[in-house]
Amino acid sequence: MKSIVVVGSQWGDEGKGKVTNYYSSKADIVVRYQGGNNAGHTVKFNGMEFHLQTIPSGIFNEKTLNILGNGMVINPISLYSEMKTLLDAGFSLKNMVISSRANVDLNYHLTLDGLKEAHLKDKQIGTTKKGIGPCYTDKISRDGIRFCDFIDEDFPKIYAERLKEKNEEIARYGGEVIDLEESLKEYGKLAKFFKPYVKETVSILAKAKEENKKILFEGAQGTMLDIDFGTYPYVSSSNSSAGGAITGSGIGIDYIEACVGIVKAYTTRVGEGPFVTELHNELADTIREKAHEYGVVTHRPRRIGYLDLNQLRFSRNVNGFKYFALMLLDILSGLDEIKVCTKYELDGEVIDYIPASLKETYRCKPIYVTLPGWKEDITNVRSFKDLPENAKNYVQFIEKEIGATACLISVGPDHDATIIKEDIF
Repeated sequence: MKSIVVVGSQWGDEGKGKVTNYYSSKADIVVRYQGGNNAGHTVKFNGMEFHLQTIPSGIFNEKTLNILGNGMVINPISLYSEMKTLLDAGFSLKNMVISSRANVDLNYHLTLDGLKEAHLKDKQIGTTKKGIGPCYTDKISRDGIRFCDFIDEDFPKIYAERLKEKNEEIARYGGEVIDLEESLKEYGKLAKFFKPYVKETVSILAKAKEENKKILFEGAQGTMLDIDFGTYPYVSSSNSSAGGAITGSGIGIDYIEACVGIVKAYTTRVGEGPFVTELHNELADTIREKAHEYGVVTHRPRRIGYLDLNQLRFSRNVNGFKYFALMLLDILSGLDEIKVCTKYELDGEVIDYIPASLKETYRCKPIYVTLPGWKEDITNVRSFKDLPENAKNYVQFIEKEIGATACLISVGPDHDATIIKEDIF
């Protein structure tokens, strides 16, 4: 296959970084198509560990072009800091470009994000306060500033007009207004730094299609945080499902050949909102500590639950994935038995879908199947046939229930702690 989309199938934090890093080593181009620095993934490369929030994971391969797509909202201060870390580590970053159509996540977006979240009090969404929502709001209301504007000589005038309005809004919330001159001084330096990186990326991708290049599309968060299909309103502000790859890059639907859903072997969530299979017991604490389930960006402890196949079927329907990568299977080693949710019970009725209504979702009860666990350490297993029988059964049960094939299985955090069950890219 020449082009695949890698998408989180749950609430994010499924392990996309490892999978995209693996596939990016085979790709000519890696495109990040939505989100901003509100999500992060950890990539291990040549014995070093890097925490990426904005830059695509193909950046470590100098032969791979990395595109920050038009569907993203990019904080220039945060991106500069991330780039400097990589530059200091010896990476040239000559293989990175920023779409001229990507929106700029500015300081007033961050300020308003925090103020609005605090204003909600006990109804908070649980945002990362990175300005993502307010930036997407400006984009949709046609008040956004794009990177083509950010590097333009008229940016100071445009920014001054926007800041005047935003400072009035900040003041209404009781926040501290932002200084115009200080902001322009910092942004002016950043504009000069970023100017060589800003390109018209639709034409770059069109040429890549003509040349039959291999393209990998990666998103942030997961399907259940998608603005349309997630547990609204406890969602992100963009289309984190596979459809966002098209609108967030300009590639055209005819070139997408396959989607790979990234599936954690259990379920986690950060922030507020319903979680049907959530656990509040010693097992949840054990999994959290064993797998270091804390947010890369926020460092918040993640909520833990059993695997939810009802959710995964919904995610498969939304994204259209025929393949999935099963992550952190090794974390389940040592359990006597493992429960898996297959359907929900809603007001006495068995359902096989995710309700749109939050009230209904909160009333859903998981219907579990109990599978036998395995005691063996699987971190050194590199072939599916060498997995313990019960571990194989666990994978095959998931495949059968959601109607998709496991192409990759992760059995540890290192790059080589991976079982390639089916090579698709």
